[in-house]
Amino acid sequence: MNTEIIQTIKRLTIIATVFVLLGFIVWSVNKREGSLSEGLKIKVEPLVNGRDLLTSGDIQKIIQRSFVYDLTEEKVPLGKLKVGEIEKILEAEPFVLDAEVYVDNQNQLYAYVSQRTPILRVIDKDNQTYYLDITGRQMPMSDHSTARVLVATGEIPPYTPDFLEAKKMHFLKKMFELTEYIRGDEFLSPMIEQIYVSQNEEFILIPKVGRQKIIFGKYIDIEDKFNRLKLFYQEGMSREGWQKYKTINLKYRKQVVCERR
Repeated sequence: MNTEIIQTIKRLTIIATVFVLLGFIVWSVNKREGSLSEGLKIKVEPLVNGRDLLTSGDIQKIIQRSFVYDLTEEKVPLGKLKVGEIEKILEAEPFVLDAEVYVDNQNQLYAYVSQRTPILRVIDKDNQTYYLDITGRQMPMSDHSTARVLVATGEIPPYTPDFLEAKKMHFLKKMFELTEYIRGDEFLSPMIEQIYVSQNEEFILIPKVGRQKIIFGKYIDIEDKFNRLKLFYQEGMSREGWQKYKTINLKYRKQVVCERR
């Protein structure tokens, strides 16, 4: 048998092997897609403060609403479970930050969901109530609990999705940045519970302790104003007491002007 015939036989053998392997793969995939699911397990990553806005029951309802099947009770052919579509549908929900969905080798469907973290509860001038998360995205109120976050009220303009864009001058951007500053400060975060917006777009801060109002004014000289406030609380309030003043005014440069009760 000459060399050319031997090479031809080898090539044909390789081609035949490839076709057999492809056939086996197709058969395996078809068999896998035709096999039945073995239930649905859901895990919702809890929020740091422990007040979850979303439950595993909510996730189950979303999947059932979108795909008809109750996967906790029904066995469904795996070919009908569009894992990628399930992930997209879950991630489109306002409380969901990220979703990971997969089927293990026992045909068990898993859905792992992380929640968006609200940082501010807003009640705007049109009496619309919602949360803003850490990315500035709007979130509705939850049926399950109220998040323990700063509350903003008063003459707040309506929400627009692009308010954080660099070229925008939307007032919500100032309020959001003020919220982030307060949240990121070890002294201010446990102290301030409410932001009020006046008609002339000035901020008034309401502390958790005491009945005084902190007149913050326009969103300018942020660091200087808060440094003066901290110094006043640490030195002035310790001597005078929490209930002595009606207002603490930070609008005037290098001063803290107080109004007595």
